[in-house]
Amino acid sequence: MYKRKLTLSESNSQTCFLWGPRQTGKSTLLKTLFPKALRYDLLLSDEYRRLAGQPSIVREELQAAGITAETQREPVIIDEVQKIPELLDEVHWLIENRGVRFILCGSSARKLKRGHGNLLGGRALRYELFPLVYPEITDFSLSTALNSGLLPRHYTTAQPRRLLQSYVGDYLKEEISAEALARNIGSFSRFLEVAAISNSEIINYQNIARECGISAPTVKNYFEILEDTLIGRFLPAFRAKAKRRVILAPKFYFFDVGILGALARRGVVEPGSELFGRAFEHFIVMEVMAHTSYSGLFYPVAYWRTASQFEVDLILGDHETAIEIKSTAQPGDTQLKGLRAFKEDFAVKKAILVCTAARPRTTADGIDILPWELFLKRLWGGDIIG
Repeated sequence: MYKRKLTLSESNSQTCFLWGPRQTGKSTLLKTLFPKALRYDLLLSDEYRRLAGQPSIVREELQAAGITAETQREPVIIDEVQKIPELLDEVHWLIENRGVRFILCGSSARKLKRGHGNLLGGRALRYELFPLVYPEITDFSLSTALNSGLLPRHYTTAQPRRLLQSYVGDYLKEEISAEALARNIGSFSRFLEVAAISNSEIINYQNIARECGISAPTVKNYFEILEDTLIGRFLPAFRAKAKRRVILAPKFYFFDVGILGALARRGVVEPGSELFGRAFEHFIVMEVMAHTSYSGLFYPVAYWRTASQFEVDLILGDHETAIEIKSTAQPGDTQLKGLRAFKEDFAVKKAILVCTAARPRTTADGIDILPWELFLKRLWGGDIIG
């Protein structure tokens, strides 16, 4: 059992949406935090049929139980709420007229948005659960994280590959494909493989369309499906004006390094290899993505690249912190040139190179070179950005 960073602390006074990809541990978290909560689980076929046929049952059952703002101890939980969008009208009424608090849990709001579902008009706080992050795991293993990924079930198993392939086959290529037009399932599966190979690279819709044999607008729509279903997220380009001409297209990262490995059909990630460098960068980026959400700071995260190929992997806040990620144990001037170019153009509070070095050091021009574990301890401790 992992002690998750997300505590849903405001659920004692507010209705909340809790979103997250499948198997991130949403249901386990809710059972741990609210063991006595009244729960409706729409993954259960009989519960789904019962409520799909008559959504008002929820209102009638809460009335029979005498649940109001005054009597309620724990929030009412509706799991996989996107399966019955009509339930949100009942939830809306109960919030407005009875003051009932809910946690509405799901893996995608896309169906609700497409069907003009009731997203409660700002009456519900939005939380997101990520895969496991560094401070949640005792005796953290970087090798396990890069090869197995950080979905709880995958990280703990001795044989992750079968589980990863099952996730990719049963979930991504079937359930996520259902979000696209049925006749394009083959194209969507091919797109997933090409998008995985392009992970962490600048997105070029035309090039990906050419490889998949589909149109660029279709590729853009497919990326939106991945984003809406939380399977990945865009990393925008840093756009503040500077002396240099910069690239403005976004990058895209899949939500889990293990799932990405299965989609890209890559082998074992060994230290010192090119695969290790790409997986290491992916891992650090996703830790930062989780931190901006869990910390409640919601600072913007971007990357910076110039037309002359200077690049910094992460810019946090309003150029408050610049971070370059390299898997080398002995970084030198070559690995620091992007940070130095950025520092010439912007006033940066912190410039950091995250790497696999054994000890931290600081260069004469003020760049901190940090071993990855020390960086993560400082990140989650509030010392990188606050």
